[in-house]
Amino acid sequence: MQSLEVISINVWDVLISLANLVLLFLLIKKFLYKPVKKVIATRQAAIAKEYAEAEAARTSAETSRAQYAEKLSGAQAEVDSMLEEATVNATRRGERIVADAQDKADGIIRQAQTEAEMEKKKAQATIRREITDVSAALTEKLLGREMSAEDHRQMIDSFLDGIGDEQ
Repeated sequence: MQSLEVISINVWDVLISLANLVLLFLLIKKFLYKPVKKVIATRQAAIAKEYAEAEAARTSAETSRAQYAEKLSGAQAEVDSMLEEATVNATRRGERIVADAQDKADGIIRQAQTEAEMEKKKAQATIRREITDVSAALTEKLLGREMSAEDHRQMIDSFLDGIGDEQ
């Protein structure tokens, strides 16, 4: 019956083992489980904070990108507007230069016409005087008498008027 003794259960041994188990469980819970749980909670809070910061940074980057795109499109519109304005100004300036040049050319032409008309009148007066002098001399020789200056002028004027009418 010795073999029964090996299998026998000692109640005190079981109770001491259970007491050791409960004591070990309480010690592990107090000194190991709570600090580990606290470290895990701290770590989770840090990770959640990093996620929140990353989300805020992403949102900020999206906002900045949208603002940059808006500024870029605004700058492009401003450049287009400036180019359009420069083109319009250049066209106006070109038209103004052409108009000024046309006015100057017209003025030069008018002045040249006026000068030509004056020269023509001057030349006609000179020719008229010369014709008067020559015709007076010829008339004196032909008539053999001297004509009065007034008779002479009337005859020459009627002759020249006849020539002027034919032209």
